[in-house]
Amino acid sequence: MHVNLPSKYYFINKFDTNNIDKLDKNTGIILRNYSSENNLKTIINLKKFCKKKGFKFFLSNNVKLALKLNLDGAYIPSFNSDIGHLSYSLKNNFLIIGSAHNNKEIKVKEKQLVKIIFLSSIFKKNKNYLGINKFKLFAKFTKIKVVALGGISNKNLKKLKLLDCFGFAGISFFE
Repeated sequence: MHVNLPSKYYFINKFDTNNIDKLDKNTGIILRNYSSENNLKTIINLKKFCKKKGFKFFLSNNVKLALKLNLDGAYIPSFNSDIGHLSYSLKNNFLIIGSAHNNKEIKVKEKQLVKIIFLSSIFKKNKNYLGINKFKLFAKFTKIKVVALGGISNKNLKKLKLLDCFGFAGISFFE
């Protein structure tokens, strides 16, 4: 069903071709702007750009709009535990992805029927810091594909090979 899943995911807050234009086709773009309302025109322009470049495009926290605009999928953040999207009829190629920080949130994402879980924070030492060992432990709690998120840089990219993860995601890594 989802044969060509990207293994890299880039979180963006606004549509800026300077950073996106340099990416390879194995990168998914996630528009995640919680500070202001998403502009419909911006989303449509980004969709066209991503389609032209061969990127998968995901809209954060709005499954209904992502379906309406025929995007590649939607991203459900860790703080969103709503399962209302399960009542929508999803297209075969539509992918729901989400993030989690602990085992409880992983179980919520499983109930939301996400296909990929972004598990954070692996390297960034914040309140959700996991580190390599906890990351590996939490990844074993689910059969869903797991993507590493948080503090990934060129210096620690090789450490991801120690993990059984599907890929990685970030913001600063791609900038």
